[in-house]
Amino acid sequence: MTILKVVLEEIKQDLMRKSQIREDTHEDMRKITSLSKRAILLIHQKKQTEAEKMLKNATEKIVNLQSLAKQYPDIIYCGMFSEALQEYAEANIFLTLIKEDKFVTPEEINVPSIEYTLGLADTIGEYRRLSLDALREGDVEKGEEYLKLMDEVFIELLALDEAYMLVPGLRRKTDVARKIIEITRGDITQEVRRKNLEDYLKHFKTTQTKETKKQPTK
Repeated sequence: MTILKVVLEEIKQDLMRKSQIREDTHEDMRKITSLSKRAILLIHQKKQTEAEKMLKNATEKIVNLQSLAKQYPDIIYCGMFSEALQEYAEANIFLTLIKEDKFVTPEEINVPSIEYTLGLADTIGEYRRLSLDALREGDVEKGEEYLKLMDEVFIELLALDEAYMLVPGLRRKTDVARKIIEITRGDITQEVRRKNLEDYLKHFKTTQTKETKKQPTK
């Protein structure tokens, strides 16, 4: 076997090995995204313990991928991994806010700052869902609290100033968030007006009933 054949055979084996690693790691990235999405759904269903289990499973896969990245950075650090980390960050931020009423940090969940920021922006959508659930249950005050948090996240993201432009995709996400907040504010305003009208009519009916009873019978 010539030297060239030896070289090409080694290249072939290396390419085949990397191809298999890429296939396996991409599958793990898809699983991280899926686990994170399912965790968010479970949080909405008030099944926090199950959500935590999902995220623990996702954490293990992320740790393994980050370990592989030392040897295969070109394979691991791709768009798919970034998207998986964003979903994972969103799920962790959302869960911590629900459980402890505080914001978890990027360091605490071992997520890069860019993916953390993009995941944070997506939590605004989750809080719209919470707000709508509250309105359906007749709890307008709770809906307003959720809207307040949505506003807080949105304002703080805009306050990144020059760093705002250093996060790819953040402008698009904040544009979407702005529309979500405006729609939610409209939903809450409409529900407040409806409730006020309902209370007024009840009061008016009660007053009329009392006045009728006071009238002397003939």
